[in-house]
Amino acid sequence: MSQIATLLVIDDEPQIRKFLRISLSSQGYKVVEAASGAEGLTQAALARPDLVVLDLGLPDMDGQQVLRELREWSPVPVLVLSVRASEIQKVEALDNGANDYVTKPFGIQEFLARVRALLRQAPQAAATDVAPSFGPLTVDLAFRKVTLDGVEVALTRKEYALLAQLATHPGRVITQQQLLKDIWGPTHVDDTHYLRIVVAHVRQKLGDDPTAPRFIITEPGVGYRLVGPEQG
Repeated sequence: MSQIATLLVIDDEPQIRKFLRISLSSQGYKVVEAASGAEGLTQAALARPDLVVLDLGLPDMDGQQVLRELREWSPVPVLVLSVRASEIQKVEALDNGANDYVTKPFGIQEFLARVRALLRQAPQAAATDVAPSFGPLTVDLAFRKVTLDGVEVALTRKEYALLAQLATHPGRVITQQQLLKDIWGPTHVDDTHYLRIVVAHVRQKLGDDPTAPRFIITEPGVGYRLVGPEQG
């Protein structure tokens, strides 16, 4: 990478964080640390890391939940580093959006090689704007807050996840199947009625008339895209 990469390490074990900080710093990386899931999500928003190293056994929330919440607004590469070695845990982490999985104890040279590989694969992953605006509508991905004309809009978890997914790819059509997979999981890709209901609720809260939408545009039979009023 042309500039110094920032890596966020989310792990509640001080000795592991120290070991990783020394090892990663020796390779020229900037290291940011977090000892809990909540702190990790906050640092992911504030530090805008190029890669996240995530432990699954955190004191306040499971690392799988951290992954799911992070993926609602950030495409940053995630390398899971965990003592959990079962295939079920690995598959769940990958389904939740992890890019790679390393089990503890681990060899530092292999770990560093996997870090380099992930940074090469997605050098622009952390460049996403964390508060994209669509005219009077702003989706603050860092703080999970949506405002319309400066007033916060109260959304349910699924409603926010939908809007955040669309806001992450402004103007681009996101297919129904992709939205269902990302928000409800891979077993719900055919449950399009779930999606229609949530889209209807979000439109209602945004005052977005489906017959003349300002924000959420339906591409019949394909999916949805989020635009500003001047683009609709």
